[in-house]
Amino acid sequence: MGFARTCSVALVGVEGVVVEVQADLEPGVAAFTLVGLPDKSLTESRDRVRAAVVNSGAEWPQKKLTVGLSPASVPKGGSGFDLAVAAAVLGAAERIDPRTIADLVLVGELGLDGRVRPVRGILPAVLAAADAGYRQVVVPEQTAGEASLVPGVSVLGVRSLRQLIAVLTDEPVPDEEPAEEGRPDAMLAGLFVPGAGIGTGLAADPAEGPDLADVAGQHHARRALEIAAAGSHHLLLSGPPGAGKTMLAERLPGILPPLTRQESLEVTAVHSVAGILPPGEPLVRRAPYCAPHHSATMQSLVGGGNGLPRPGAVSLAHRGILFLDEAPEFSGKALDALRQPLESGHVVIARAAGVVRLPARFLLALAANPCPCGRHTLHGAGCECPPSLVRRYQARLSGPLLDRVDLRVEAEPVTRADLLGQGGRGESTEVVAERVREARARAADRLADTPWRVNSEIPGHELRTRYHAAPGALAAAERDIERGLLTARGLDRVLRVAWTVADLAGHDRPDHQDVALALEMRTGVARGVPVGTGARA
Repeated sequence: MGFARTCSVALVGVEGVVVEVQADLEPGVAAFTLVGLPDKSLTESRDRVRAAVVNSGAEWPQKKLTVGLSPASVPKGGSGFDLAVAAAVLGAAERIDPRTIADLVLVGELGLDGRVRPVRGILPAVLAAADAGYRQVVVPEQTAGEASLVPGVSVLGVRSLRQLIAVLTDEPVPDEEPAEEGRPDAMLAGLFVPGAGIGTGLAADPAEGPDLADVAGQHHARRALEIAAAGSHHLLLSGPPGAGKTMLAERLPGILPPLTRQESLEVTAVHSVAGILPPGEPLVRRAPYCAPHHSATMQSLVGGGNGLPRPGAVSLAHRGILFLDEAPEFSGKALDALRQPLESGHVVIARAAGVVRLPARFLLALAANPCPCGRHTLHGAGCECPPSLVRRYQARLSGPLLDRVDLRVEAEPVTRADLLGQGGRGESTEVVAERVREARARAADRLADTPWRVNSEIPGHELRTRYHAAPGALAAAERDIERGLLTARGLDRVLRVAWTVADLAGHDRPDHQDVALALEMRTGVARGVPVGTGARA
């Protein structure tokens, strides 16, 4: 009788659970039994592992073989267990020393010829192994760079099962022929899955992306864009078609600062699980930008799918931007499903197969027309939408959802002078991004000893009791609460925006003009604050 064990990782959402893979050989009729709550793709690993072992020059044991995946109560799926199953079988057959694989974590798919193919979710898998105390992992060679992002873990990248056997038995490591340069590499097929992310993409370098200077006019909306980026405040741009709402939103990623190391790891883990991590770029350094079509379902926005839920658009936009163009055209259920992640920064999805917690701290940008034809706010433009239709169209963005949006800005029609350049060219993305970085640095210094990083994350109680505005600065906000123009949540959000405006202006704390601008951008009521393109007009 032979017995061996090693470890692999099962992914539940974007979190990993270390799984012990045990192989037991007993005398009897040759059979291969896999137990431990495997799904269909994992059950098929029996045939893949058998062919890979034989084609790697090792002998397949002609005995009763049982492979168990423990803990058995955790659902397991995918082909990433192949490498661990093969190692456990070879250890039980004494082709390799069982002691050499007992403390190893192996993740990878096996081809029938013994080659090790990359799989999705390597980063969260290695993070889970490191948290569990494991210090040695074996992954496919193509994903070794991604696995090496986890500190304190020794990573071995292998190209084939033959190479792994040679390393574990101290034999000469055979050379495997790499893919010819210029030819497509089929090994990367499982690593990058087109269409797995709905309308998502990684933001391009600001030097290569669209420039904010291309937007004609829209000084008030540009200022709101800068405030949104500096404090990570949610933004609604409303106005007629052709005013530049989509252009502004597409340029928002360019003025966001690069991700921190911790944020990069969080974003990379989500994109790795979703299968949209670009090959050759193991670490995401720019904030992601996700813009799903208005026909997207609630499951595609917040997460879902068969079995355990997969990340949706809110998770793919984690630490970045979720842009909903033509927001009233989205289904009401899909929009209202955003309310919980907007508050908590994560989404909890309960299904029959289990409960998954996915990260979802994003900046929400909405763009909306005033009516179905879009000409309701234009004088003499010939809007024929009846008032009842206009009210129903605008009511598609529910009050509870809008109450969570900090900035609500009207994009005015572009004038001839602005369009033809007679009004002067607006500031470039580089100039605005520098101000945003300085404002975030001021906020980071103020919040250094707290769990928060930007103004939009500060709880309302802390704002009112710990971070005080200048004396008399909140008088206008207090009057708006008495008139019913502001809710309690609205006041907290006005205070957060006021702190961001103060950071952009270089103030130690918000004054009456900072609060007035925050109120104007939330309520739409003019407060006499001059409009400009900089931090303070």
